[in-house]
Amino acid sequence: MSTLNTVQPITALTPELEAVLKEDTDRRLKNLIVANINTHYARSSSQFSDFRLAVKDKDVQNDESILSDFRRLVLPTDYESYRPFFEKFNVRPCRASEVENILAPGFPTHIPLSSATSGKKSKQFAKYFRSQPYLPGPSLRVGVTSLMNTFAYRDPVEVVTDSGEVVKRIPVCNESTGVMRAQNNWSIETDETRMASILPGHVAPWATGFIIHHRSFLLVHALFTLANTSVEGITLTFVVTFMDMMFRIEEEWSTLISSIRNGTIPDFEQIDLRPGLPGGEKSERCCALAKSDYTSLICMQIPRRADELQRIGPPLSSPGWAQRVWPSLKLLTCVCSGTFATALPQARSVLGPNIVIHNPWYACTECLIGRNLNRGDTDTFVVAADDLIEFLDMSGEQTHGDVLQAWDLQSGNLYQPVSTTQDGLWRYLIDDVVQVIGFDPRNGLPVFRYSRRKNLEIRLPHALITETDLLSVVYAFSGEDIVEVQEFTAVVDDRKLPLTLGFFVSITGNIGIQYRVPLVQLTELM
Repeated sequence: MSTLNTVQPITALTPELEAVLKEDTDRRLKNLIVANINTHYARSSSQFSDFRLAVKDKDVQNDESILSDFRRLVLPTDYESYRPFFEKFNVRPCRASEVENILAPGFPTHIPLSSATSGKKSKQFAKYFRSQPYLPGPSLRVGVTSLMNTFAYRDPVEVVTDSGEVVKRIPVCNESTGVMRAQNNWSIETDETRMASILPGHVAPWATGFIIHHRSFLLVHALFTLANTSVEGITLTFVVTFMDMMFRIEEEWSTLISSIRNGTIPDFEQIDLRPGLPGGEKSERCCALAKSDYTSLICMQIPRRADELQRIGPPLSSPGWAQRVWPSLKLLTCVCSGTFATALPQARSVLGPNIVIHNPWYACTECLIGRNLNRGDTDTFVVAADDLIEFLDMSGEQTHGDVLQAWDLQSGNLYQPVSTTQDGLWRYLIDDVVQVIGFDPRNGLPVFRYSRRKNLEIRLPHALITETDLLSVVYAFSGEDIVEVQEFTAVVDDRKLPLTLGFFVSITGNIGIQYRVPLVQLTELM
């Protein structure tokens, strides 16, 4: 296994690094302004009225003063300033004259959904073509990979001319799905041509990415992955999804072994559904092609592989199971920081000590915020330089007009990211809090760790409980001697005073002998 040099953050910027960082940041901001200043949003949003007045007679291509104008006159924004413009994509018919160049030049490549906030509608965003694709941070090079990403989408938005001609079909999907499709030029119009194909270096036919029933999605991908002895990497969205798959394999172990032995795919629930593909006949044909392709590809190996797996046993039978099932496995790639980190100990037990767990980036639907700094470090990130990330200081009273630049930050302090991207000329507040721990000695970019969600707080009359507090409690009672927590949620118990907090936990295995954790021990953590 090749090694990469570990990058050690520095605590303060040198004058030389600060100059490099300022030059690079100014260049990125200028590119974003030039690209998006003539969009409908930038030309008509009230957020930009003062900025428009300041730059109306300036040469935005060459006048550097537009940078200070932007930083001085454009205040941080929230989704409500963006919503009226995006709502035009929800009008039927969706006319090209209304949505072309509305937030960025051209038409979006996809429309991802963000999670709803308390009492509000789900947020929708428009994402545009990116000439320089998002690349993950440092990792291992691997060969055969089990890629467990969904390619499914909702009914696409059809953009039409005034005469009714369709000029663009925009899929509504997960952000990860949209990014993968855009970066690989996998249009929804050509999906059927790939249905029975296994992409080079992968293990499952394209059709498996369209199974929308979560349990069946995991089991079908598990079937193809188990059948392949050459797997070197497993890639999925979250580490909890990896553990979900392990539990599903445990439940259906006998069925999966039988299917590998016989060269068949079990009739798991809803495996024939294909959102976005019109007509059930087409969906069934694609699934049949995938099944035929699977059987023809591995039928010569089926009995021997089934016997081998039978001898090894299911995932939770012993530590380090994955290394015995896939001797060449080197890498698990998934998001595993923040609240997802609760599943890391279980994943490590299944993987064993030698397989690298790679957390490629720190991102949200709105933007990419950071990439992992060092291979194998799942908690530390360096700010991404694809677009522009600015910051609000969380240590005191926040003033939205006082946005800090990367070179203004102090090690140890907490900040809220502010994002401006090629998808819209705005300064969008991300509802996360990060802690800066230093700077990258190669380019001066801030190095940080996730702290908590800004709006994820439980307010009681006598206490303010943050996400960090909740995680501390869960970590305190999660372990082999007590109970191994896979996922959890917390609610306020208002049945009697004083108000208290209750935890609902999803566990693995049996309850340990030390399950009666003293209440005072948990209270001290809060």
